[in-house]
Amino acid sequence: MTMGIYEISLATLVSINVISALGLNLISGFCGQISLGHAAFYGIGAYTAAILAKAGLPFPAALLAGMALAGLAGLIVGLTSLRVREDFLAITTMGVGFLFIGIVRQNAFLGGEMGISAIPAIGLSKAGFLAMVLILAALTTVFNLWVKKSWMGFAFEAVADDEDTARVLSLDVSSYKLTAFALGTALAGLAGGLYTFFARFISPDNFGFVTSISILSMVAVGGIGSVFGVLVSTIFLTLMPEFFQFLSDYKLLVYGALLFGAMRFWPDGLAGLYASLAGRQGRRSSDRAEGP
Repeated sequence: MTMGIYEISLATLVSINVISALGLNLISGFCGQISLGHAAFYGIGAYTAAILAKAGLPFPAALLAGMALAGLAGLIVGLTSLRVREDFLAITTMGVGFLFIGIVRQNAFLGGEMGISAIPAIGLSKAGFLAMVLILAALTTVFNLWVKKSWMGFAFEAVADDEDTARVLSLDVSSYKLTAFALGTALAGLAGGLYTFFARFISPDNFGFVTSISILSMVAVGGIGSVFGVLVSTIFLTLMPEFFQFLSDYKLLVYGALLFGAMRFWPDGLAGLYASLAGRQGRRSSDRAEGP
């Protein structure tokens, strides 16, 4: 099957969102830190890459610089939030998101309300760009899976479950929280840089609170901490407005409702729902095998 430009663009957008959502999964899913400002780090990566590319820096260098600066910004926010817990951390990160948008809108060097246009092309065809983003999304997925099974992943889980108990186990809670924040925001910066070279135009509207809620919805609906669930929900939520055009004007409402439903009725998300259904099917098969 041959993909047209429209299908290639959708697949590219899905892959970029996968990288961003899996970045938040490291912070919120694995380490239990709720961030409502993930779009700010996505935007830092995008704006850094755009400015450096327009200044003549090669594509890989601009992309890596955006990723590094977003990770550094995440590290700084993490440092200032070490003593802040749960709901206060959520409010703090939300404030970071509003601060970023305020700076961008008021700064003529960053394009202000008009954003940045005419970002240089990188010399790849649409299909070539998709192939590159797919590879990066696959590497991000493998990295998430590796972290989950590694000692670092077990430490993240311990911190998420109970910080005081983690300290009793001699875990350096602050270091693990900072590591999760730096890694997750660096991935957001990578996704932002890729979006810059994909769209070749960025504006503050791309990185506002709505985007943060969209990314958080992808993580929560899929199942916080589940790599498989986040992949499925990111694909579904990215494509949903395209296949259900009548919902496109109510995107934030739908995302908010799904986020509320996930947190209230199925906290383990799609991954938990799948595990529950698979468990029931297994028990039925076992009952049939045992007979009356």
